[in-house]
Amino acid sequence: MALADVRATGPTNAERIRSVMSASTSLSLTTGGNCYDLIAMHTVDEQGRLRLHAPADSPLAAEAVCAPRGLLAGLLQFTDIAPVAVRDRIRARVTLSGRLTPADVQSAPDVLVLRLEAVRVTIERDGLAEDVRLDEVGLARTDPLAAEEAGMLNHLDRDHHDVVAGLSRLADARVLRDARHVRPLALDRYGITLRCEYARGHHDIRIPFPVPVRDAAGIGAQIDRLLSQAHGCPHRRP
Repeated sequence: MALADVRATGPTNAERIRSVMSASTSLSLTTGGNCYDLIAMHTVDEQGRLRLHAPADSPLAAEAVCAPRGLLAGLLQFTDIAPVAVRDRIRARVTLSGRLTPADVQSAPDVLVLRLEAVRVTIERDGLAEDVRLDEVGLARTDPLAAEEAGMLNHLDRDHHDVVAGLSRLADARVLRDARHVRPLALDRYGITLRCEYARGHHDIRIPFPVPVRDAAGIGAQIDRLLSQAHGCPHRRP
């Protein structure tokens, strides 16, 4: 098949990293002397550059200001957790390492802004870790559904069991045979992932959309198209 004929069925690892960084509300930071759990204290700009916004009187700000040459080595980790209460909810871990330096930007007088000069970024999924080039992360874009994914998945899981069951008919019948539950696990512009849970273990089903969506407003039409496809599938409803 020619390269031009290959259609993406999921985000690249660089896109996943950008989405996890942008959608997460918390991260952990490890420095040479401390470990911090930071909640609602980071931002990511359009180029993928990360900044921390630390209270000026916080231990992190003090450590950064006192760091030799103003460079504080740090390891930052984001944990992507499924919003639906499935088994094994950790979907990915993103780790960035580099140096934190005070940023020359205007901010509130009681906040110290630290800029991360990243030297390495890694994503771990399904037990496999992969380094991703920094320029790829900088060029990637956050998935347009990242900010709304949690709400949409919880709505689907809580109020639309029939839709989840219908989508599951697109999977191999052998995958569904002994499943005790089928729950929505992930949603992005390229498709939806369902998780089949068994008495022991689980299996994930990736269902690509017929056409990638541009925003949340396009989800309904793609789900309807998938359900139309599933209507002719002979699979037994799980």
